Amino acid sequence: MMPRARLIGLSLTGLVPYAVAIWLPAMLQVGHLYLMLMVLVALVDWMRSVDLSRLEIDREARSVLSVGARNPVTIWLRSRGRRPLELELHDEPPSPGTWSGLPAQVVLPSDRKTGVLYHAIPSRRGKGTFGRIFLRASSPWGLWTVAHDRPLFREVRIYPDVQAVRQVELLARRNRLAEAGVRLSKLRGRGSDFDRLREYRRGDEYRVIDWKATARVQDLISREYSVERNQNLLLVLDAGRSMCNTADGVSHFDRAMNAAILTAYVALRQGDTVGLMISSSHMKRWVAPVRGRSGIERLISQVYDVEADYEATDYGLMAEDLRRRQRKRSLVVVLTHALDDVHAETIAQHLRRVRQPHLVLSAFVRNEVLAERARALPTTDLEAFQIAAASELVVAQARTLRRLREEGLLVVETPPGDLAPRLIARYLDIKARHLL
Repeated sequence: MMPRARLIGLSLTGLVPYAVAIWLPAMLQVGHLYLMLMVLVALVDWMRSVDLSRLEIDREARSVLSVGARNPVTIWLRSRGRRPLELELHDEPPSPGTWSGLPAQVVLPSDRKTGVLYHAIPSRRGKGTFGRIFLRASSPWGLWTVAHDRPLFREVRIYPDVQAVRQVELLARRNRLAEAGVRLSKLRGRGSDFDRLREYRRGDEYRVIDWKATARVQDLISREYSVERNQNLLLVLDAGRSMCNTADGVSHFDRAMNAAILTAYVALRQGDTVGLMISSSHMKRWVAPVRGRSGIERLISQVYDVEADYEATDYGLMAEDLRRRQRKRSLVVVLTHALDDVHAETIAQHLRRVRQPHLVLSAFVRNEVLAERARALPTTDLEAFQIAAASELVVAQARTLRRLREEGLLVVETPPGDLAPRLIARYLDIKARHLL
């Protein structure tokens, strides 16, 4: 129970008769009467205040939250009082993170359950905890603030952006994956397994026309093929120092994790087998290959709490572990971030060792800060030197990646925000071209 500004103002007003009593002693009695009346009013207001500890409070939230996404949380309250109750509500969502919709102003009807919706936006994967719920209300006459906190501790798991997986699933069911940035137009008719006959569409190649079916129905009929299934995909995440860099508040490692999860989901829908390896100076996590649409849950549950660390990645150890653990020919996708051209060459040097029997795709997260610096216009001599140095690094790294492509290595370089759709599109293109 805390005094409000109204009570403090009334108390200060009570000092006026005492000040005037210096010249008019009769005002001293007025001051005593005012003080007693004010104390009596304050006590009555205190006694009439609602007891917030008697409210029924519950929190409704998923046991699994998505990092960087808006996760809905509902606070349910019920008042048994006879009058509607106005109060202010706040919660302690998992930290670190942000929220929207708090603090909330709530009006509780008498003996009716009311829900307050807000969104928690955690910024780190792993285990998180909801804490206390804080309530604050005004006394009937507005002289006191009634405060109460209810301990409703609950542990939750914070996964990579599983909401994006649900979005991709919904778009895939509607054949609208292009809305997620994945372009599939090149895949039509590029598989080798016959799927079905359908009407000819503008843009179909003449070689896919089924002339016997066309003659039978007197209309152009095309054969549609599906890409091969039961192939192997191994996602390898670099969890070293370079992946700790951030873009728009999200680390490169979290971007790579989200991209890996989405690519794994698409691959499992394609009928492929998917494994995942996370490595830095040592092997951090290994998930044996899984298959089936339910495999995505197992994959996420085993890697959601892995974080990148500030250690140099041992790419030689990564390549050795990869060769030892995955002997079947697979599409190996390495998600990493090269700090400069020397770093990129070091990565490629060790990845060349696993080209047999595997097909290796290197996905590099582009250093957007460095690229923006290289494109800037200098205004001082110091800025000119910095921009020249940044331009030299960008050009040297681009030259290294171009040389790797000329050597036959599959390379993708993309801004952090485009990593997931670019990776999925490249994976589907590789399957459509029968490179695996």
